[in-house]
Amino acid sequence: MTTQFLKRFFLGPMIALMACTALAPLASAQTFPTKAIRIVVPFGAGGVADLTARTVAQKLSETLGQSVVVDNKPGAGGVVAGDLVAKAEPDGHTLLLMSNGTAVSAGLFKSLPFDTLRDFAPVSTLGFFDIVIVTPAESRFKTLADLLSYARANPGKLNIGSINIGSTQNLAAELFKTTSGADMQIVPFNGTPAVITALRGGQIDAALEVLAPVLPQINAKALRALAVTGDKRAAVLPDVPTARESGLPSFVASSWNALAAPAKTPKAVIARLNKEVAAALASPEVKKKLADLNVEAQAGTPEQMAELLASDIRRWGEVIVRAKIPQQ
Repeated sequence: MTTQFLKRFFLGPMIALMACTALAPLASAQTFPTKAIRIVVPFGAGGVADLTARTVAQKLSETLGQSVVVDNKPGAGGVVAGDLVAKAEPDGHTLLLMSNGTAVSAGLFKSLPFDTLRDFAPVSTLGFFDIVIVTPAESRFKTLADLLSYARANPGKLNIGSINIGSTQNLAAELFKTTSGADMQIVPFNGTPAVITALRGGQIDAALEVLAPVLPQINAKALRALAVTGDKRAAVLPDVPTARESGLPSFVASSWNALAAPAKTPKAVIARLNKEVAAALASPEVKKKLADLNVEAQAGTPEQMAELLASDIRRWGEVIVRAKIPQQ
């Protein structure tokens, strides 16, 4: 038996196997999806995140040719939903709706059953939405400058409401406090309705809340919007300045939603998902539906989403430490 024969005998199958292995991800991307896609949402039905996921899911189902269903798994700071997706088959058929709350949980919990940065493959951002600083309509504070002036002149007397400790709104309030340099009390409540009731009842002076659930109160003149906390003014409140325009040039806090898959999902599948998500978000009908939720549709590359997640983990982790919020 010659050496040349042995090489052909042993190397032939090896080369064929290597070729098949190399082509496997490409083949999986070309046939993807082969079944229904599930988007696991770490919030209950009816909220901004849930409705954003459902709007995008409906459009994706049309372009991908498979059902895209939303599976609500609320509770435990998104840990239940995150753990489910992190342990799912990495084939692109199970996705996680991420948010800045995902970044908050990384610093709020002593330990998680997954690594937020390593156990997920970012797909794309979906949209960004505003947080607003509001007061009762009859408040003496007509502008954010008025509120800050009072807070600085009366240490510890201004009460700022938010929903529960560790929420994005609560941490935004803590960031507002440290950025302003004013001594104010942060008062947490169990949900937005309780915050609105406390505002209208005079138990608190102001509050930080996601814009969408308080917009009806603002439009009805029951609450006054002093400032939004994003990079630019909200389209639905063009006359309301940003916090940066109102004397806090370094204070920016907004909420976002995004999609991620389990780590080790083939890059070609991630690329296909990213392409389809970007196309869905560019659709006029999807843009309008999200705009009606006060969400600005915005896709991005997986790399951009990974950087957003990492930077928010650092940022909110620092806020949690400064505010001395105990880890759960």
